[in-house]
Amino acid sequence: MIAIDLGSNTIRFIEHDGVRWGKSYEKIVRAAESLHATNMICDNAVSRICLAIEEAQSKLDFLEQDVVAVTTAALRMASNGVDVIAEIFKRTGVKFTIIDGTREAELTLLAVKNRLQELKINSDQFCLADIGGGSSELIYYNHSKLDSISLPIGIVTMSEEAISTNNLQLLLSNFEDKIHVFHDSLGKDVQDFRLVLTSGTPTTIAAYRMGMNYTNYDANQINGSRLTLTDCQQTYLELMDMDESTRAMYVGVGREILIATGILMVESLFKSLNTDEAIIVDDGLREGVALDYWESIR
Repeated sequence: MIAIDLGSNTIRFIEHDGVRWGKSYEKIVRAAESLHATNMICDNAVSRICLAIEEAQSKLDFLEQDVVAVTTAALRMASNGVDVIAEIFKRTGVKFTIIDGTREAELTLLAVKNRLQELKINSDQFCLADIGGGSSELIYYNHSKLDSISLPIGIVTMSEEAISTNNLQLLLSNFEDKIHVFHDSLGKDVQDFRLVLTSGTPTTIAAYRMGMNYTNYDANQINGSRLTLTDCQQTYLELMDMDESTRAMYVGVGREILIATGILMVESLFKSLNTDEAIIVDDGLREGVALDYWESIR
């Protein structure tokens, strides 16, 4: 089968045969471009999404496999989300399902827990943070008990709002406050939970610290690696000292401007949870979709 995750900034594809992972493909499509200002997915974004799907169809076997496609915050928030899904289906034959924040958290957790088990890292209890393009999910997992929150704040939406309000620091402070309130509401039981980070920004930071760039990115090296607050701060300074074209070589075209906000959001996460180290996992929603598909078949 082929699992597809259309996020607010990136679309990701992966094959899975029930036992092993197959080919994968991803592309930055900026689905949430202008969403903050217009509350709509723009035509250019739809075209980029369709082009990425067509490119994936040339690389993966869509004809002989089931395709399960989900989409998240950008399409959830957009007033024309249903129309966009119909247009994508008309142009590519791929039908997306909009999932809510709770379901997104469940599927992402499924993938991350599976990866931690494969890495032989204790997965009985941990805090998982997924900072996406249009939303951020924070999940506390404690021996099958799940507490989660989905915030309509991501690197794309915060970047666009920061440009319009010229007050990024206030937005980051509000983000920290929301995380802090949720964390404190769960009481002492979660105070010492290990932090696990997934999504594009932390994996990009980790890859950069290892000397990788966007074209030679290796998820196998990323999975299970450690990232510290100091790593984030140093990476921010180094990337911001580059021109945009050089920065894009490391973080990907379409992410060279957004990465600054993304790193600052990761730093805010560290600070609000009062920790300075996290485990990085590349697996996310698309892998969760694939694992859930095979669980339902079995």
